[in-house]
Amino acid sequence: MPASKRNGGGSGKKGSSKKDEIQQSKSPAEFFAENQSIAGFDNAGKSLYTTLRELIENSLDACESVNVLPDISVTIEEMTQAQFNKMRGVPTGASPAKEKAAEEGAAEPPPPPANDKDKKAKGKKTRAGGEAYFLIAVRDNGCGMAHEAIPDLLGRVLSGSKYGVRQTRGKFGLGAKMALIWSKKSTGVPIRIKTSHVKGVRGGGGGNLMTEDGERKIGPKVSHCVLDIDIYKNCPRVLEHKQQTNTEQWIGTEMQVLVAGNWTTYKSRVVQYLQQLAIITPYARLEMEYSNRSDDKKGMNLRFERRSEQMPAQAREVKHHPRSVNNLLVQQLLERTSSKTLVKFLTTDLSGISTSVAKKLIERLGKSFDVDMGPDELDDKQMTRLVQLLRSTDDLFKSPDGGCLSPLGEYNLNLGIQKVIEPDIIATARDKPGAYDGHPFIVEAAVSLGGKDAKEGITVVRFANRIPLLFEAGADVATRVANSKIKWSAYKIDHKKDKIGVFVSIVSTKVPFKGTGKEYIGDDITEIQLSVKRALQNCCQQLRAHLAKRNALRDVKERKSRLLKYIPDVSRSLFGILDDMRKRKLEEEEGFERPASPRKRVAGMSPAKRYKSSEKDISSIMDGLSKGKLTENAIKQHLTEAVEATTNAGLGEDDAEAGGKSKSKEDDDDRHAVYLVPIYDDEKVEQVIRHPLFDFFPMNMAG
Repeated sequence: MPASKRNGGGSGKKGSSKKDEIQQSKSPAEFFAENQSIAGFDNAGKSLYTTLRELIENSLDACESVNVLPDISVTIEEMTQAQFNKMRGVPTGASPAKEKAAEEGAAEPPPPPANDKDKKAKGKKTRAGGEAYFLIAVRDNGCGMAHEAIPDLLGRVLSGSKYGVRQTRGKFGLGAKMALIWSKKSTGVPIRIKTSHVKGVRGGGGGNLMTEDGERKIGPKVSHCVLDIDIYKNCPRVLEHKQQTNTEQWIGTEMQVLVAGNWTTYKSRVVQYLQQLAIITPYARLEMEYSNRSDDKKGMNLRFERRSEQMPAQAREVKHHPRSVNNLLVQQLLERTSSKTLVKFLTTDLSGISTSVAKKLIERLGKSFDVDMGPDELDDKQMTRLVQLLRSTDDLFKSPDGGCLSPLGEYNLNLGIQKVIEPDIIATARDKPGAYDGHPFIVEAAVSLGGKDAKEGITVVRFANRIPLLFEAGADVATRVANSKIKWSAYKIDHKKDKIGVFVSIVSTKVPFKGTGKEYIGDDITEIQLSVKRALQNCCQQLRAHLAKRNALRDVKERKSRLLKYIPDVSRSLFGILDDMRKRKLEEEEGFERPASPRKRVAGMSPAKRYKSSEKDISSIMDGLSKGKLTENAIKQHLTEAVEATTNAGLGEDDAEAGGKSKSKEDDDDRHAVYLVPIYDDEKVEQVIRHPLFDFFPMNMAG
């Protein structure tokens, strides 16, 4: 059969192209360059935001790794395409006048519409914000980078020091490398690094940046590096790499990158990110300066001062828990282990397994396993059986150790929220460490009421491994628990009218993110969901006592306000009634009698409902009215004083704590008087018990 018929009637050329297809492989750098949305580089605006976030978090890691309080400054300079082209020397072919107008940010006036079609096109609204270019610089005071290590640290994708079983900020192992890839794609400009490093000091607690006198060590040299990346080979391409004398006496890193982006659409996200970062890192000083080359008025500055001097302890790397392993992981561990026996492998390469437990496991594995067999003797079937037993055994292993984690701490979380939100009241709580699938986690939470710029209802702020999560909040476990699992009314909180801030921070050796963007934690893991719920309930219980007192005070004040509102009308009516009584009394004395009031003619009215004043009281009132002492203003003043006295008594501390209720008579009856009398030379003292702080005199009161 001819080739054209075999290929569905197509030409022989198409058939040959299919025949010539070859298998290709891509480097990690090339893969992420083509699939940048996985790392958070969805569009120009999101890419600008993610670039800033990656550089800032790298700086935080560099400071925390050597226990230095972070000082991080960020500068963002926006420029137009014409300004970018002039800076880079890119030829455009435009006239000098047009180039000058473009550099100044001025747009040419559009030509007048020639027909109705042009008029309609002119009337269409343009999309808010346009792509521009941004020169970003992030500077820190961290550990810096060794001169010879800079190219590999920043120019090789998926290589780094954060791999292992420990809590880290990184999600993909990309960090600034993805920013370099985005810079290469959007502008073609390499990244610039300036760093100073002290020999012997490295991230993760290696070395010490402080001298014996308490002063910080300073590196003798400053490294300058201009770095590009070979996407296809996944290796750095060094354009400039030199050292100079450290005349600034500075240690740290400054990274500069030029990328395309959209500030208009993501300005609010950048500001929100920095605000939430200031909450979760109150021990850091953060500063951002934004400027626009075309319009100085668009510039803005943000600064968050350090509120705390206490940094969380560094997270420790631990070994894999037996319940967290899989076939691939066990295969890698078996290949890399230096243990000679299977028992030794189980006790040294995994956590939570003692020698006795390892022997019991081998007994449960069956006859094909032996205590003295080597790890390299296991075949695929035996390895699968080992993984199944490790994952299904609950009665032998210890729970994963939460001590390897580094949560922020209630003290710092409280300070961070107070610094940024300034709430009226706040409560914090930390739930006990938990675990899911062999991975330990800790949940910290806070609930605040009120605050500047706070909105009515529930506002949820989420953190994972001490980084803010800004996107896809609706599906997050913290949002769903706060909106549907907490009965706010039981804690005296109105979830619709009160301004409620809910803050949830989850740290773990493996945060169970959902989706490719890794921006939210699902609520399908029961252990995490229950831990979040317990932490929030703990916060609400702390608030309930205060809110009961607050509500009692509010009720008393509202009652006082209502009473004071009607005092003028009541005073006027009372004075009118009393004045009519005075006139009637005078008329009776003159012999003029009025018909009785209909209410007085009602028979059978209870005496308790008809108050009869004595002649003395009546004459006193009449005398006050006649002499002008009892006036409308006097009645008003006395009523106001009575209301003030009553409500002030209700605002007392004891009454407020009791919900505005006064103490019962039984409480007073339970009180007993205590009398202190001298007992020196008392004959009833039988034996004195001496103590360095006091003398105790037992007394026989029977006599």
